[in-house]
Amino acid sequence: MKEKMPPFKRKKTTGKSFPVKVCTLDAELEFNLELKATGRDLFDLVCRTIGLRETWYFGLQYEDSKGFIAWLKLDKKVQDQGIPQQTTMPFMFLAKFYPEEVAEELVQEVTQHLFFLQVNRAILAMDIYCPPEASVLLASYAVQAKYGDYDEGTYKPGMLASEELLPQRVIDQYQMTAEMWEERIKVWYADHRGMSRDEAEIEYLKIAQDLDMYGVNYFPISNKKDTDLWLGVTSLGLNIYEKENKLTPKTTFQWSEIRHVSFDDKKFTIKPVDKTSPNFVFFSHKVRMNKLILDLCIGNHDLFMRRRKPDSMEVQQMKTQAKEEKSRRQIERNKLAREKQLREIAEKEKSIMEQRLLQYQEEIRLANEALRRSEETADLLAEKSRVAEEEAMLLGQKATEAEHKITQFRLTALKTEEEKVSLERKTREAEQLTARLVDESERRAAEANTLKEELLRARVAEKQAKEKLLEFLSRNAYVNTSVSSLYSVSSSSALDLPADLHALRLNANSPQLSLTHSNPPALVDHNLPAYDFIAGNDMEELTLEIEKERIQYLEKSKHLQDQLRDLKTEIEVLKVDEKQCELDMLHDEQVRLGENKYSTLKKVKCGSTKARVAYFEEL
Repeated sequence: MKEKMPPFKRKKTTGKSFPVKVCTLDAELEFNLELKATGRDLFDLVCRTIGLRETWYFGLQYEDSKGFIAWLKLDKKVQDQGIPQQTTMPFMFLAKFYPEEVAEELVQEVTQHLFFLQVNRAILAMDIYCPPEASVLLASYAVQAKYGDYDEGTYKPGMLASEELLPQRVIDQYQMTAEMWEERIKVWYADHRGMSRDEAEIEYLKIAQDLDMYGVNYFPISNKKDTDLWLGVTSLGLNIYEKENKLTPKTTFQWSEIRHVSFDDKKFTIKPVDKTSPNFVFFSHKVRMNKLILDLCIGNHDLFMRRRKPDSMEVQQMKTQAKEEKSRRQIERNKLAREKQLREIAEKEKSIMEQRLLQYQEEIRLANEALRRSEETADLLAEKSRVAEEEAMLLGQKATEAEHKITQFRLTALKTEEEKVSLERKTREAEQLTARLVDESERRAAEANTLKEELLRARVAEKQAKEKLLEFLSRNAYVNTSVSSLYSVSSSSALDLPADLHALRLNANSPQLSLTHSNPPALVDHNLPAYDFIAGNDMEELTLEIEKERIQYLEKSKHLQDQLRDLKTEIEVLKVDEKQCELDMLHDEQVRLGENKYSTLKKVKCGSTKARVAYFEEL
């Protein structure tokens, strides 16, 4: 029996095959398919080529002959799906469905890498809204995934300038240069040291999955009131958004409460599990769009139910292999890290030894220089010694001459001494003569005084004799005149004495004036009670306790949200409000209300299915 040939071949067979180019986000693959090959054949070929086993998330996307985006159906022939006739048929290998929790569901590194590339491209193309501060953090993980650990020695400013790391919307919103953005990305990039590529990519996806537009396929629809709305098909269910707001759903229907999905022309009907609830009906703009919506609904519903069942043997095997592979790589990474650490230690020791060698060489150079200066100094001192000896000889000669002069001075001094003795003798004689003259003068003065006293006594006697004579001549007149004269003299003497006594009394009664004032009385009694405005020990202890708690809180709160908030505050002053788009304002309002993606979904899924269908109809 003739063996059946496989439906695909790598080698081109003229007339029986056609070329196909499949582009992933980091590679291009070219194949030759048989004319009767199905979409499954091509899909399996791509998955085997790139080593992908988690195939249920992915699909082959293309643009059909009418310009619509479509997904290749796996059960139909490739040639029968309206693909444009070109030399090489182009396909994009992309994620068609998204996991609910990337860290738990994505097992293979190749799966994580493909999701990382697709989500990163969607954020940079602004298909997924990302706040500016989160964009910087995601960019740092992208740099870590591409370049590895930050190395201050090899990193050069401007190295990231050629990289597309931030959405253009974010760049336009702030008055910041490329260098300023790079500096902020570099700060976080340096914090990711020691993180492998797959770890950086999964951290990127863990942050990205919290974005409101992550994993949502939007389709324009309308309700029975012909209100323009958005339908969002997600891994959890169907979300309904207002036309101007793709961030916050107005209501949602989880896959667990949906029983049946179908469409008739542009009318799409969803039957809930709750049979008492009316059908959820909306209208799309194109029939072809309804096919795509139905395809995404079926795939997401199947994955939603699959996640809530025990893992299949294949998935368990993949997880076990991935765990073993991760452990092995971790051991290798630890080994490499240890080797790197030892190498760094060796290089550091080598650097220290080289520095010591340079230091020793410098010390030897300085020692040689000091020796040379010492030799020069010794020569100079020898020369100074010779000069000093010559000077000493000259000084000796001068000393001899000085001794001769001193001898001469001494001889002269002897002669002078004799003259001095003679002069002293003459001086003593002069002093004796002066003393005799002084004594004679004093004796003559005493004699003069004695003569004056005798003269005075003679005048008094003469006066008395004249008075007695006059008394006899004119007794009465003389008596009156004498009495008056004597009264005047006595009165003046009497007046003088009382005046002196009066003065003495005044002096005795008057208080003695002091040039120095006595100390004024103290104005402040320092013994009075005073209030101390310094805080007591209790307040001080409370302050220290509060400070300690604040430090502990800051240490514990060093996580993602705080980092994002700090960056937002830092760049807020550079924001250009006129450049903000509608999504920015909606996100700011959401943050102001303290809401996020999950709190919003929790809020809008409250109530019965019937109530939410009624709410949708009234939008």
